[in-house]
Amino acid sequence: MDYLQINGGNKLRGSVTISGAKNAALPIIAATILSDKEVALTNLPNVVDIRTLLKLLTMLGGEVDHHETVAKVNNGSITSTKAVYEIVSQMRASILVLGPLLTRFGECEVSLPGGCAIGQRPIDLHLTALEAMGAQIEIKGGYVRAEAPNGLKGAKIIFDKITVGGTENIVMAAAMAKGTTTILNAAKEPEIVQLCEMIADAGVKIEGIGTSELSIEGTDGKPLEFKEVEIIPDRIEAGTYLCAGAISNSTITLDKVNPEHIRSSIDKLESMGCTFDIGKDSVTIHPADELKPVNLITIEYPGFPTDMQAQFMAVAALAKGESLIEERLFENRFMHVSELNRLGADIWLKGSTAAVKGVDLFYAADVMATDLRASSALVLAALVAEGTTNVRRIYHLDRGYDNLEGKLSALGADIVRKKEEA
Repeated sequence: MDYLQINGGNKLRGSVTISGAKNAALPIIAATILSDKEVALTNLPNVVDIRTLLKLLTMLGGEVDHHETVAKVNNGSITSTKAVYEIVSQMRASILVLGPLLTRFGECEVSLPGGCAIGQRPIDLHLTALEAMGAQIEIKGGYVRAEAPNGLKGAKIIFDKITVGGTENIVMAAAMAKGTTTILNAAKEPEIVQLCEMIADAGVKIEGIGTSELSIEGTDGKPLEFKEVEIIPDRIEAGTYLCAGAISNSTITLDKVNPEHIRSSIDKLESMGCTFDIGKDSVTIHPADELKPVNLITIEYPGFPTDMQAQFMAVAALAKGESLIEERLFENRFMHVSELNRLGADIWLKGSTAAVKGVDLFYAADVMATDLRASSALVLAALVAEGTTNVRRIYHLDRGYDNLEGKLSALGADIVRKKEEA
């Protein structure tokens, strides 16, 4: 098993190019099922989750030609509508094939999902919405079995709470349904906007893109014909590198980034004393003279993202004063706290709130990654810890960060990937 060995204390400098967004690429890959023709995808991040979902398409019978950041997908040859446990257990996003498989083929079996252990993320909202569109659904043997022999029909969907995956699944299902589907309380993330734009560019009439109310006029079973799609920049990767600049007291520039997508992270880092130069597709962070504490609450976009909570906690742990961080989206997303405390942080938990009392410095230790974003928080802390830190179980990192150690090395960090001795 691989781990990262990091010698702390190096100043960072230079620029880093932000990769395509994993969370945009995954629903877009799933959406290719809505077409029986070849679809070209560019600017894909080179991460495990992308390869996993593309492998699932090949297991369904699709044809995939994938080289690093480019993939050509042709799902005209799909022969199976069963997404097996072997793949789905590795990644929650595999559930995104449910909507497109059902709406195109009228039936599917999808294993209940696995993925990060950051708390309950039930798919009941997905299933209730599909039932409202005419699907017959049962859960048996660890699989969701769905049928719509006469096709899905447009319906009014009201999500009781905002769900990113649920919104994506129903948008895809509605694209080939009969009639108009209205989604109320839809998620508004940039990744959903790109999915809607992709489907709209294929001729599907969608109103309300980027708002909480979407209206989708389906094609009544006619497959879509997609134009080439370039995946948007990864706002979570971008935010992580901004935190790297803040925590290491360094000036670094992010290239190929959408500044609007990371506005909440920029605003919070400004409140901590950092300053920014913002271009059309670049952002340069200048460090604070002295990091100030921060109060933040995770909430749906355009609020502060839960996927940046762990990284900001690492930065706040070195601020002068006490920060309060409240996690409102997932109940088990503070697993990195004990590992940060092993490095010398002073963090106390009470329910869904973490009190972070700033310390002067971190000390190196062996730490263990527990989920994708927690892993990056440990890497950030290790960059400035005194001594050599080993971050273990980095397969979590590989699921979502494209060449993290290579990009940090290019910025001046002393970081190498090593293999555990047998």
